[in-house]
Amino acid sequence: FTGMRERYLEEFDRIWIDCLNGDKYKTGKLTPEGEPDPSVFSTEWNREGIQVGTAIGLLVRKTKHNESESVRFRHLWGKTKRNELLSTAEQNSKRLYNELTPPVDLGLPFVPMQTNEDYGKWRLLPDLFPTSFPGVKTARDDVVVDIDPAQLANRMERYFDPSISHDEMHRIAPGLMEKTPQFDGVATRDVLRKRGYLRNNIVPYCYRPFDVRWLYWEPETKLLDRNRPEYFPNVIENNIWIAAVQQNRKAFDPPQVTVQLCSSHIIERGANFFPLRVRAAQSGGLFADAEPTSPEADGFRLNLSEAAVKYLNNLSTFDHAQALFYHTIAILHAPAYRAENAGALRQDWPRVPLPASKDVLLASAELGRRIAALLDTESPVSGVTAATPRPELKTIAVISRAGSGSLSADDLELTAGWGHGGKGGITMPGKGRMSRRDYTADEQAAITAGAEALGLTFETALELLGQQTCDVYLNDVAYWRNVPLRVWEYTIGGYQVMKKWLSYRELELLGRSLKSDEAREVMNMARRIAAILLLEPQLDENYRQSKEAAYEWSG
Repeated sequence: FTGMRERYLEEFDRIWIDCLNGDKYKTGKLTPEGEPDPSVFSTEWNREGIQVGTAIGLLVRKTKHNESESVRFRHLWGKTKRNELLSTAEQNSKRLYNELTPPVDLGLPFVPMQTNEDYGKWRLLPDLFPTSFPGVKTARDDVVVDIDPAQLANRMERYFDPSISHDEMHRIAPGLMEKTPQFDGVATRDVLRKRGYLRNNIVPYCYRPFDVRWLYWEPETKLLDRNRPEYFPNVIENNIWIAAVQQNRKAFDPPQVTVQLCSSHIIERGANFFPLRVRAAQSGGLFADAEPTSPEADGFRLNLSEAAVKYLNNLSTFDHAQALFYHTIAILHAPAYRAENAGALRQDWPRVPLPASKDVLLASAELGRRIAALLDTESPVSGVTAATPRPELKTIAVISRAGSGSLSADDLELTAGWGHGGKGGITMPGKGRMSRRDYTADEQAAITAGAEALGLTFETALELLGQQTCDVYLNDVAYWRNVPLRVWEYTIGGYQVMKKWLSYRELELLGRSLKSDEAREVMNMARRIAAILLLEPQLDENYRQSKEAAYEWSG
């Protein structure tokens, strides 16, 4: 698209853009004020119109032609945008449009871009970590993915069992035996049964943010649709991954950081995964003679570009080469970074400011390690999900019973309407049941005690967690008490994390009640998110220090 926009600027004297918004994906068909923003193609019979946003471009070329260096742009929002467009057709355009000069280093965008003035000088994520892989894409999630590994293993053992006919297998798992233009279930099963079942290929699988399940990873055929054989061998113990996408459909979210094999839909538009370490055979462009990227005993090396190695060398931080990766995690999780560079973060890979100070880099990396630990649902974090909880977290998302009495295992059915089955087996989110309220005196006291220990005021802690809290219901009897509002609304990859997790576990979809450890997992999820939110002042200060004394790249 950059080349196309460059050509427009070369070939036309004047360019006007009327952005009519109405985008389901970027704005949810809402104006900046939260009012309805239907498509300009909406009608009395089709209120929403088309799903994607639209714009009108007027491009003028004169006989005596000059290249254009700027674009005139305006937003039109709301239900009356069509009438507004028509009523202003003959007005003076200088009063209606903002004139902007598309920045070359951001791809010549024809929309106003909100960025730090030095953003274009920072390095893109792939310029630092050159190797990345697209995530696994499964087309038969109901059979090759499961919350219960034993259930998945049992299903796959029957799939490979030669004594079970194709017809019987179709009754057991219809999705495995379907025939489509892209997949022949019978032919695929015939091929795989000859080779045999790979018992060790049932592996942890990060299906959605904070939602680790199990996957039968099949290296042959199209059973998984896209199994990513180049990605799978790099998922090893002590490796860690940052999820990112080149163009965000919605606003840029803090990235998922994980150690598991991941679904491409960990970000709703489809994610690439950047590893800390990569197999030496796949590390094209890395320096074989540079100490931090030399092959390790297990055949892996750090995933660093020539520019990244040069940066570390100049700071004399070869012994701390992993710090660059964790620094990146800290920067991408800073709210100030996301807000200050919101426009550019929708258009391309994120750019990362690198501090010119070794001390700042190492301090930033420590913050990044704390974020990575909080995002790793499979590892306990002391004071958050292990040992004695911190005061401000102890009262968060406590599983409780409405009225008197105590909860039993029979009370953990999720029936509040968080999800239901859609067409083609897709899980559709539901409204559920959640009530907002003010904090109780005990909950406020817990926040006060926790804030003091963190060096925060009560007011700051409340701003970070949310001015109100929520009670989130499983059913009419059981609920998670005190889920702070910003914890409940927290998003990763375009998903509202807690609500998304619940939508998949509605009784009619899961077929059973939640187990007690699953109910506790929701509590732990809320506490992990709360701990991340309470780190935001430190993350913002770290971003400020990194950008204000940023390393200056030559060339």
